[in-house]
Amino acid sequence: MATKKSKLWILKALDRATHKPIAWEVGQRNKATLQKLYDKLRHLKATFYTDKWKVFAKVLPKDCHIVGKRHTHLIESDNANTRHHLARMARRTKVVSKSILMVNLTIKLWAYYSHNHNFISQRNIFLSI
Repeated sequence: MATKKSKLWILKALDRATHKPIAWEVGQRNKATLQKLYDKLRHLKATFYTDKWKVFAKVLPKDCHIVGKRHTHLIESDNANTRHHLARMARRTKVVSKSILMVNLTIKLWAYYSHNHNFISQRNIFLSI
């Protein structure tokens, strides 16, 4: 069984109004991976809704960051749907890919086909790992 440090993590950002993905980053569960995701979203004038993972507070600006489980049910639902529909994202399966390229391509296809073939940018964003 792999340790948390050797696993790939997918950090995703969803638009709150449309529930569609805006961006994601694949990597380790650390500040560097979150920083890469934030760099993709920095140009948006957005509010970020997250859980209490301490790294969110270190990377996201305080004036546009709201912490609390109350606002993260949408991203948690999207994570569950992703695991349900994509075997390689499921926990404890033999179909798990360790290739960042393959995980990125899988998420790109999943986002395209599951969200009306449309990527958008809006103001309120959910982040989750």
